[in-house]
Formats: sequence, structure tokens, C-alpha cells
Amino acid sequence: MAGCGSSLCWDGVVTSSDSWSALLAPLRWDRRRHPYSGRREYSRAARQVLAAGERLLEHGTSAERAALVRSLRTAVDRITSALQYMDDSSGIVGDDLRAVMALYARACCAAPPPTKTLATWLVALECDGPGWPEVRLAHFAPALGQKGLTLIASLVDAKVATLDEQGWSRQEWAVRDLREQLAQLSGDVDRYVAVLAEHLTHAGRYQLIAQALRESGRVEDAIDWCRRGLAARVSDPKADGLRDLLVDLLIATGAPDVAVQERRSEFERRPIESTYRALVVTTARVGAEPDPVAAWAVEVLRSRVAGDPRYASPLVTVLLVQDRVDEAWDVGAAHRDVLGPSDVLTLLALRAATHPQDVLEPYRTLIEGHILASHDKWRYERALKLLTPLRAAYLALGDAAGFAGYLDDLRGRHRIRPTFLRKLDAWQAGGGRLRSAAR
Repeated sequence: MAGCGSSLCWDGVVTSSDSWSALLAPLRWDRRRHPYSGRREYSRAARQVLAAGERLLEHGTSAERAALVRSLRTAVDRITSALQYMDDSSGIVGDDLRAVMALYARACCAAPPPTKTLATWLVALECDGPGWPEVRLAHFAPALGQKGLTLIASLVDAKVATLDEQGWSRQEWAVRDLREQLAQLSGDVDRYVAVLAEHLTHAGRYQLIAQALRESGRVEDAIDWCRRGLAARVSDPKADGLRDLLVDLLIATGAPDVAVQERRSEFERRPIESTYRALVVTTARVGAEPDPVAAWAVEVLRSRVAGDPRYASPLVTVLLVQDRVDEAWDVGAAHRDVLGPSDVLTLLALRAATHPQDVLEPYRTLIEGHILASHDKWRYERALKLLTPLRAAYLALGDAAGFAGYLDDLRGRHRIRPTFLRKLDAWQAGGGRLRSAAR
């Protein structure tokens, strides 16, 4: 006996319907049960089903595999239902369901169930289910065969006819998803593109079309769709991925200058760190001289800063990327009020290494600001953390007495803040380390 218990399996393989009934029983979920109760035990039961199914799929007979298909479908149905009533914010049981669904697809391919039964169940799960698990027709295609895929297409068409009446957005999404999967499985690129093009709601849709055309060898068409997508969805968060694909295609077709120009144009539209780094990477890929591009980017940002000081932050970042630390410091010093906290701290850390005198006042100002930030419950901890680099700057100047005098002054000005003073005492007692006991 091994692995599954004394009555469930022999040499690790489930051998009877009674064995499967015992394994599947814990997957029933009483909706009256507290949603937080028994989730760990439920996940453990699902994984036992998964482990037993894996062994049977590898070692079982044809009849046992057919029984496995029926049992795994029951498991999928029960976990799908249970997730409607239990709290699975951690996603653990959801992961279990995806694993069982994947194993069910493999089992169906090894021992195909009746085509109509499988096709009908998949469509119902996708269109009428709660939204999980994900139905991937490609995983079931060998079991469905062309007959099954054709049946699914007819079932989906029937669903389409009822969408206007029902007006259920989730079902509409499910129908669209199945139509796209069927088009992709057909191998007809034009059909797939046509289905995707019915809902060009974001840049990612254009990217799917371009990728499909690229994979079929139609590179020029792929480039055209990339450009169409960027023109229509230039501000879309997914436009960056579409632009990356366009640049790859341009380089692959022997148009490196056009690829670099694409990056330049985007940097001009959004002169920020990410677009600058993309420009640098593309310039390096095509073997172009980097210095002119770097100088051009800085000038673009300097002109923007003249009109809008908020561009000082990306200018500082680009200068630091180019290792122009002194210039970055000058820009930051002139526009400290618009820099983000991370920019300021980065500049201070770099400046302290060569000009410690310059960072004393900025650090003191930041410390004071944190102490007085009554809206921030961690204000004292943030202030104390900055004492460490401030002390290092004083010591670099050989002015330990100056730091001691600063601490005395700090205590005097904030004597009405006993909590801060306790934390400061703990910081000093700990050799400049924050200690939780000081809270």
C-alpha cells in the first residue's frame, strides 16, 4: 500500500469508484459554512485529488483513465462551486482549481469523453459559469477534434443570438473569448485578425493582431497594425508593449534608423526615464553612436524644464543615468521643491561622497519636515533614519562636535515631543540604529 490510504489506492494508483468518491467528498462545500473556515483543509483535499489523478494518468489502464476523466470533471465542478462561497483572497484554492482543470484537459486528451458532452460543458462553464476556471480550448483540442470545435462554434453562435436580449456583459466577454480562441485554432490568420479587430478596445488587441501576422511571416502587415494601434491608442498603458514590438519589427526588416526615430518621437512626447532607457537600449541594439542621443535627450528635457519645472525630476534621472552627477545636483538644488523624495535622497547620497558640506542643510531640512509632518504616523522613524547619513557627513568634515551640537539643538526645539525624544534616546543608545522598543 502506498500514498493514498489503506482503501484508496494500490501502489499509489486509485483503483475504484469508491476510492474516487472518498477523495472527492471533501470537495463539497456547504454554503452555510463560514467563508474563512477550512480553506487550508479544502486545498489539501484538492491537492490529494490532483496527486492521485497524476498517478492514474501515468499508470492507469484505459478504463481507469476513463473513470479519471469523470472524476476530474466532478472535481472541477465542485471546486468551481465552492469558490463562490469561500474566501480565497490568498488565491490558493484558485491555483488548485487551475491545476485540476489542466489535468482534466490532459486526461480528456488521453481518454476522450463523448464529444458533445465535453463541448457543451466547456461552453456552459465559460459562458454561464462564475468566471472561473479559465477555459483554454487549445488544451482540449485533441480531445474535441474538428467535430467538437465545430459544435462549440455552433453553440457560441447560439449564445450570440441571445446577447442583446440578456445584456450580460460577462457572458458577452465569454462569447467573444471563445470566438477568438476558435479563430486562432482554425489556423486562418485573416479570420483570427478579423475577429480580434471587432473589439479594438486597447493597444493590447492591436498587439495580438501584429504578433499573429508576424508569426505567419506577414511582417509588413504586422508593422502596419502596430502603427495603427499606436495612432489610435497612443496614451494606452499597453501601448509600450506595442511600441516594443514595432521597434523589433523595424530592426528585423532592416530599418534601424526608423526604429531609433520611433524611440525619439516617443521620448519627445513623454520625456521620462522609461522612454529614455528604451531609446538608449534601441540605440545600442542598432549600433548607433550613443553620445549624440544622450546629449539630445538632455537638451529636450532642459527645454521642458524651462517651461515646466516638474520636468526637473526626469532630467535629474537622465543626467544620473549618464553619470553627470554634478549637473544633476545643480538641477536638483534649483528645483528641490518639485523633486520626489527618492530623487532628493539619491542626490544627497551621491553629493555627500564628494561634497559633504553641501548636504548638511538639505538633510536638516528634511529631518525637520518629517518631525513636523503630523499626518504621518511614521514621521519620527523617517526623521531618525536621516540622522545616520547626516552624522556621516559631519564626520567626513571632521566635525563630530558639530553633529553633537545639532542634536542638542534638535532636542531643545522639540522638547514638547516626548515620543520623539524617547526614540532619539534609543537611536543614540543603539549606536544610530532604530529599535522597536523605543515606540
